[in-house]
Amino acid sequence: MLALFVLAGCSVNPVTGERQLSLISESQEHEIGREQYVPTQQMQGGQFYIDPELTRYVNEVGQKLAAVSDRPDLPYEFTVLNSSVPNAWALPAGKIAINRGLLVQLEDEAQMASVLGHEIVHAAARHSVQRMQQSMLLSVGIAGLGIALTDNKWAGLAMGGAALGSQIALARNSQAHELESDDHGIRYMIEAGYDPMAAVELQELFVKLSEGGSSSFLDGLFASHPPSQRRVDENRKLVAQLGAGGYRGREEYQRRIAKAKALQPAYDARDEAAKLLNDGKLDAALTKINEAIAKEPDEAAFHALRGQIHERMKKPEVARADYDKAVSLYPEMFSYRIVRGLNELNLGNLDKARTDLLEASRVVPTSIAYLRLGDIAVRQNQRGEAMQYYNQAAQAGGDIGEEARRKLSALQRN
Repeated sequence: MLALFVLAGCSVNPVTGERQLSLISESQEHEIGREQYVPTQQMQGGQFYIDPELTRYVNEVGQKLAAVSDRPDLPYEFTVLNSSVPNAWALPAGKIAINRGLLVQLEDEAQMASVLGHEIVHAAARHSVQRMQQSMLLSVGIAGLGIALTDNKWAGLAMGGAALGSQIALARNSQAHELESDDHGIRYMIEAGYDPMAAVELQELFVKLSEGGSSSFLDGLFASHPPSQRRVDENRKLVAQLGAGGYRGREEYQRRIAKAKALQPAYDARDEAAKLLNDGKLDAALTKINEAIAKEPDEAAFHALRGQIHERMKKPEVARADYDKAVSLYPEMFSYRIVRGLNELNLGNLDKARTDLLEASRVVPTSIAYLRLGDIAVRQNQRGEAMQYYNQAAQAGGDIGEEARRKLSALQRN
């Protein structure tokens, strides 16, 4: 019966032409990508809305490569994420993202094309779908993917599909999948008119950085895309076979990335402020985040972090102004809604808190939002609603899940 089950679920890989197990249909693949794209973006910093022209540029290059891929009919989308962590990822059905922190490290358009082409192959060859299928067969669920999560504080609080998307995106790729993506990505580059030597150069750089222990890359790109000398050698051999030469686009790339590079000191100040906050050095953290805001007053992430600093300083009214500013600049971002909602709850403004926590949960469901929505419902004498929210939060682990189960049990006894 197992043999029949496996045979019935076989298909031909659209990139390699090899037969492989197919327990997840193409329509399901499209649904996963569509449903998880926005929540996964938000779990990894949200969109880099400060420079929409950069996102348009990345999308133009990505679409050029996607058009010559083995699955040009996928609904490809490309976005730039507002994260200093150097990384890029692909969800099923061509939903691709590249972080600001990686873009500022690249030298020209060909190098960016190498990264995007590599991610396009991951999507076209259904690599993430294959990892999900392996987990299904091993009966270990999504935990079997070998997750490489960053220190994002929301990672442990996300629930349901929101957690699934980040886990798919940041799971460690196998060496075989990396080599496969390198090989076909180089072919896509050549077909699109780019110099494939850029791919070799990047892999050489990544190997050096990994050997040197570059912490930002180890926490980001290398966690899910492990570099190796074998990848360098295989890429060099393929380029020698196919021929080097083509468009590099250094001047154009540097022009397009100029704003992000100019703003890098502001983001460095923000990242330092976050570390100082975690260490409890509140005055120093406030000084640093004010430096960041002075450099770029329209960055919502800066105001949200200052709000958290002010909250830790026991200044919730001052924090409210920071959170209001963050939400006004990026109203779709779930984390800004959560921190503002929690602050309003502490101030006793139940309706405002409820509105923000509901809006946050619509985009990215989290255990903390469900737990506090349950608390609000109790205080508003909505017992049935409170039980529903506590039941959802109770599915989580850790202290939040335990608190939710305790409160749910208390309601059920009364």
